[in-house]
Amino acid sequence: MKLVHQINLAFAVSMMLVLSITAVMIHYVLLDHFIGVEQAELRTLGASMTARLTTQPVVSMEAAAPVAAVQAPLPISAVTREVAAIVTDQQGNIVSGKVPALAASSGIIKAGMAPQATSIQSIWSGEDSRFLVQINTIPQGKLTLLSPVSKIRTIEQALLKRMILVFAAGATLMLLFSLFITRKLINPLIRLREELKKVKSRHFSEVGLIKAGGEIGTVAETVYEMAGELNRFNRVQKQFFQNASHELKSPLMSISGYAEGIRDGVFEGEGIVKGLNVILGETSRLRNLVTEMTLLAKLDSEEDIYRPAEVSLQELLEDALERINPLLAKRKLALHTAYSGGPLIVTADRDKLLQALLNVLNNAARYAGGSIEIQTARTRGRITLHVADDGPGIPEELLPALFHRFVKGKDGESGLGLAISRAIVERGGGRIQADNRKTGGALISLEFPAANSA
Repeated sequence: MKLVHQINLAFAVSMMLVLSITAVMIHYVLLDHFIGVEQAELRTLGASMTARLTTQPVVSMEAAAPVAAVQAPLPISAVTREVAAIVTDQQGNIVSGKVPALAASSGIIKAGMAPQATSIQSIWSGEDSRFLVQINTIPQGKLTLLSPVSKIRTIEQALLKRMILVFAAGATLMLLFSLFITRKLINPLIRLREELKKVKSRHFSEVGLIKAGGEIGTVAETVYEMAGELNRFNRVQKQFFQNASHELKSPLMSISGYAEGIRDGVFEGEGIVKGLNVILGETSRLRNLVTEMTLLAKLDSEEDIYRPAEVSLQELLEDALERINPLLAKRKLALHTAYSGGPLIVTADRDKLLQALLNVLNNAARYAGGSIEIQTARTRGRITLHVADDGPGIPEELLPALFHRFVKGKDGESGLGLAISRAIVERGGGRIQADNRKTGGALISLEFPAANSA
């Protein structure tokens, strides 16, 4: 069953249930109200007639005579206006009036149904529930007023039927309104389903934004943004494989060329040694490239490759500086470090973060002119690390894509080092940015959330 039909069916069932319960409650409320009003009128009428009968002698009269006698000074406003008055003496014998005969205990007279006799004693004892009874004591005996419950029920049921008709008309209008609203709400979902089919078939660029309100609009915006991200990721993956094939092709061509030359006797003597050195160098470069590509792929797809724990960023940075110290000495670079802000404890995978720092420091050492500055600080639960050099800086056209894969500067190697650093830093909940300093040189900024225990 379609969602629109399910919603309409659920609404119709709920509405019928609510209206049925409401009708039952109204039935009993109306009946109780009419009975209360009738009993109040009986008490008023009984008090008036008692006062008159106290000062007047009782004469034989018909059932309606006492009522008619008091209608002029005290109009009867009871629901039924069919009240029987019975006067009895001290021994319980009827002096005036008579008990009306009704068809059945329900009080509703139907065609072909014989009236049922009732005694005044059964009415007084409460055995006959077909009448509302008001008993007043008079000097001659008792004045009993009787009002048939059947008349009250008849009026109440007639009124209830009219209310049910009104309910039915209202329910029909509500159902039609529900169909309109449901269709208005479901239409965006139907259109959203069509857009998701485009996502399924990998036509990410064709996915459009569905205009809708509320949660459906939020979901539609999320789907649209997801399609955009998938489209971007698809382009990046294609570009990655194109760049990867190009980067792998270069060392493979060198290895293949020198290997064929040695095999065919093109190189002799020192030429063979030179060719073997090239083969070994390109093999090492190829191995490093494959290792970096594999690590980057794992950081993107595998959860268990990153094992976070609390580590000291200062100790990790000093370890990284020890490892690149030979490069610093070779290039005669001065190193300046400054730590501030208390303990620099972050939650990260120690080995992976060490590799990210080595990539950033190696990049700074490659382009620095004479010095590298490193500053760390902790403010408001965040730990920042700035690595600056005094080199030529980063070309402006390269800044937006510096941390993308296979993006490298003039003297870059594989173009994967900073991409790996970004993937590692972001896996730890941090972020990395690049910019040029006003005084010249490049600035790489890393920011991490401080560990909870720090």
